[in-house]
Amino acid sequence: MWINYPHMPTGTRASRELFEELVRFAQRHRILLCNDNPYSFILNTEHLSILSVPGAAETALELNSLSKSHNMAGWRIGMLAGNSTYINNVLKVKSNMDSGMFQPLQAAAVAALALPDRWYEGINMVYSRRRILAAGIMNALSCTFDETQSGLFLWGKIPGTFRDAEELTEELLHNNHLFITPGSVFGRNGRRYVRISLCASEELLSLALTRVSKRIISKQLQTL
Repeated sequence: MWINYPHMPTGTRASRELFEELVRFAQRHRILLCNDNPYSFILNTEHLSILSVPGAAETALELNSLSKSHNMAGWRIGMLAGNSTYINNVLKVKSNMDSGMFQPLQAAAVAALALPDRWYEGINMVYSRRRILAAGIMNALSCTFDETQSGLFLWGKIPGTFRDAEELTEELLHNNHLFITPGSVFGRNGRRYVRISLCASEELLSLALTRVSKRIISKQLQTL
């Protein structure tokens, strides 16, 4: 079973109780859990690994990556942790798919992993400022969202005045020259949600907020 916490696209964090329940489920049904955990350091101070749960070492693997936490997307540098039996099975396939990672990239990854806590605090301050602007956009659109989300995105539920997320995002695109990702691209359960990326700069998010605000003023004038 593939799981992903902190979750993308919703930003939901796992609790220790949830991981314990998942491990019991895996033990009961004799399946392997694979937790993808690349958002663990982004707007999240409660770092939690599924492997910290008793019994998880026998039934779970966890993946992490420098692509999100250290802005090294595309470098293909990450890790897989878990029981050596499972790791060896993975290596039978993986070792024949890619090898010989460019050494300067490896050296850069070593340097990145040696960064002090203040580096993570600094980059999270950047994401926090962007998050405030993204929340302003959500509020201006009357979208509701969970303020405890973590990760690189903000996930919000659209108001009932729209048929689905596509109706809202198409209106914004054609009338306000602004694109926001409709949640339906992640499956039918996301059809009433939108997602804003915190990878966008503060300048761009500020511009988006300005355009959304103009949209509201325009609609208000139309009703006068």
